[in-house]
Amino acid sequence: MTGTGDAGGWADMDYRGWEDREDVSRRLDAGADPERWGVGGSRPLHRAAVFGSPEVVAELARRVADVDALENGTTALWDAVVAGRSENARALAAAGADPEWIGHGGWTPARLSLAGPEPGPFALPRDRPGLTEAERAVAEEGRRLIAALGDFYDDGLGLACVAGIDAEEAIRRLEATPADAELMADLLADPYDYDLDDTLRLVGVTTVPGGCVVTQPWGYGPSMPGVHTRLSAGTVSYGLYANPKSGNQGSIHRDGVCEDWDLHPGGGPDSGDTPQEVLFSYVHCHHAVAYALAYAGLRPTDARAVVGPPDHWVELPDRDYWAT
Repeated sequence: MTGTGDAGGWADMDYRGWEDREDVSRRLDAGADPERWGVGGSRPLHRAAVFGSPEVVAELARRVADVDALENGTTALWDAVVAGRSENARALAAAGADPEWIGHGGWTPARLSLAGPEPGPFALPRDRPGLTEAERAVAEEGRRLIAALGDFYDDGLGLACVAGIDAEEAIRRLEATPADAELMADLLADPYDYDLDDTLRLVGVTTVPGGCVVTQPWGYGPSMPGVHTRLSAGTVSYGLYANPKSGNQGSIHRDGVCEDWDLHPGGGPDSGDTPQEVLFSYVHCHHAVAYALAYAGLRPTDARAVVGPPDHWVELPDRDYWAT
C-alpha cells in the first residue's frame, strides 16, 4: 500500500506518538507505510527506535522488509544504542536486528553499548573483544562528569574550556580586568534585561582540575575566536555556544590557530569519525557541555565553573574578537 494522506500515513505524527502502540497499529492497518516516514528517506522504525516504546518498535519491526535497513548510514539498532534506549535495542535484537553490524568507526552496536550508561543489553560472542582499558576509562570519566554537572538550563550559554592553564593565567592572556561588582550583581539578577552587546565582554573565569573554564551563562562571548587565539597558545581550547536558535556550536583552537569550526558537540557519532571519536561522541551524546569540558581534558567536580559563581568575574578589553 502507498499509505494515506501526504506523509505515508504518518501525518501529524510527533515524537511522542511513537510511544503509542495502539495508534501506530491503527495507522499501519489503515495503510501507513512501515518503510517511510516524512521526507528525505526517513524510516518509521528508526524514529521509534529513538523516540518510541519497545512495543511500538516490535510492532514496526515485524512489518518491515528488513529490520537492519539503513537510514543515513545506520541501522535502527545502532540509533537505539546511541540514543541510550536499551529497551528498544533489546526489542530490535529480539526481532532479528544484528548487534554485530559494523557501524561508524568500526564499532558494532553490541560493543558500543558496553560504554553506555546501561552496559550489556546484548551478549557479546566469546570471540569478540570488549572494551580496552583506555576505552573503559573514557566511558567511566564521561559518566562521572555528566553526573557531576547535573541538570541545568544551558540555552544561550557560552564557554571556553582551556587545557593546562589556571584562571589567573587565562586572565593574564586575555588582559582582562576585574568587573564592576555593582554592575555584575545587577546583571546576574536579570541578564536578559541588558542588551547583549553591552555585556558581551563580561565573563567568569574558574580554575578546575585539568585547566580552566571561561563562562558567560547568557551569551556567546567566550566562544568568539579572538578569545581562543589568546587562550590556546601552547595548548588547546574548546569553544561552545548553546545557540537557542540553531543548537550547540563548537570550535577547536590549538596553539592560537582555529583547527575546526561549526562543530556539533553532543550530537552523536558521525560517519567520518575515527574509532576514538565515535566512542567519545557516544559517551557524551546529548551532553554538549560535558563534551566541551572533556575534549579539553577538564575534570570539574560540579557545575560551578559553568553556571557560576566563578572564581573571578572579569571584563575583556574592547577589541575585535572576531578577528583571529
